[in-house]
Amino acid sequence: MSVRVRADLDSLPAYVAGRTVPGSTKLASNEVSRGPLPSVVEAITHAAHEVHRYPDMAATELVDALAERLDVPTERLAVGCGSVALCQQIVQAMCAPGEEVVFPWRSFEAYPILTKVAGAEEVRVPLTADNALDLDALAAAITESTRVVFVCTPNNPTGTALREEELVAFLERVPSDVLVVLDEAYREFVDDPQAPDGVELTRRWDNVVSLRTFSKAYGLAGLRVGYAVAPPQVAEALRKVYIPFSVNAVAQAAAVASLGAREELAQRCAEVVAERKRVRDRLLELGYRVPPTQANFVWLPLGQRTQAFNEHCLENRVVVRAFTGDGARVTVGTPPENDALLEAAASFAG
Repeated sequence: MSVRVRADLDSLPAYVAGRTVPGSTKLASNEVSRGPLPSVVEAITHAAHEVHRYPDMAATELVDALAERLDVPTERLAVGCGSVALCQQIVQAMCAPGEEVVFPWRSFEAYPILTKVAGAEEVRVPLTADNALDLDALAAAITESTRVVFVCTPNNPTGTALREEELVAFLERVPSDVLVVLDEAYREFVDDPQAPDGVELTRRWDNVVSLRTFSKAYGLAGLRVGYAVAPPQVAEALRKVYIPFSVNAVAQAAAVASLGAREELAQRCAEVVAERKRVRDRLLELGYRVPPTQANFVWLPLGQRTQAFNEHCLENRVVVRAFTGDGARVTVGTPPENDALLEAAASFAG
């Protein structure tokens, strides 16, 4: 007799990471191309000399720095190995087997995986025809078995973002015993003044969590550190299911230093936003359909043409993230990287 693995894992969808192809321009994983903020590199180097010591499991310095920056008490903060780990911690902490997790689809592809691993039931709610979140449908999908609703804004992979007015109207419809998780991994790239600030909404609702990460705008994707702003009892539950020491010491030091590099971050995000507009405008000129985006990527809803576009880009040494049958997500990189993408897009005849 061989060891027995959970039979339901056979149907578990695989998380597909963006490909790295040597010699090609990688625009597949929503990474910033310029690396960590310049002043943060020194903190990373210094912390590397102490990796023979275990990290502070409570991430005390980081939590204190976040509390000061966000003006929230430390008991409302929890950290994790990237915001994706916090998504997993939320489902583990909130859902018993058979209870429901509601999320838009297509959205962050980890949601169905994390739900199934926890033994919960997924409820996918289709996007609108404009590739945006359908809040009316999300509200209608909530049942007595629902424990968590993920709301990704800006949405990954479509880039569309909610307005505060519509999100507030949605929150007013959600039962108070259902946790709404605002996944704001791309919040730093948002320039729409009408977009919601999830941290502010956590001050008004006792069933709202804001998730953010240092992976995207801060350029720390390889170090894996994110955080949640949550009601105290939820933050405490997240800490209970946290894998000990999973936010390493280098990540903690880099995150603290990143919080102190506000001017560098603002300049970086402004550059990305400017390139985002240039890339989208040119793609629209070329005849592509490109939804408005508030993230550091654009979405091309190519449908059945997606795989052909992906192969064409690879032939032109540009790597994008293809979601076969739906569309392609393309990271906004440096101007030369974006030019390579635009040249490939201009020559695509599929």
